[in-house]
Amino acid sequence: MFVKGVDSTGADFLDLTKTLDISAMGASLACNRLLPVGQFVHLTIPAPPSPSDLLPAETPPIHARVRCQRMAGNFRLVGVEFLKKLD
Repeated sequence: MFVKGVDSTGADFLDLTKTLDISAMGASLACNRLLPVGQFVHLTIPAPPSPSDLLPAETPPIHARVRCQRMAGNFRLVGVEFLKKLD
C-alpha cells in the first residue's frame, strides 16, 4: 500500500509500505517512517497491470488517521483508521 502524507519533520512523503492486516475500518502497516498519532494520511493500493485502459492502475485514495505506532525490530508498526468505512 502506498502512504502519502507529512512526516514528523514536516516533510511530504510517498512511501510503499507492507500491509499486515486490513479491514473495512482500518489497516496495520509496517513502514520505516515516524508518523505522529492523529496525523492524516492518504492510502492507495496499487493494482497489477491491466490489458484494458478501462481499469484503474490503483485504488482511489483512502483517507485515514494514524491511531497507534510502535517499533518492531527495524520497522514501525502503524495502525490507521479509515475516515470512511470501505465498502
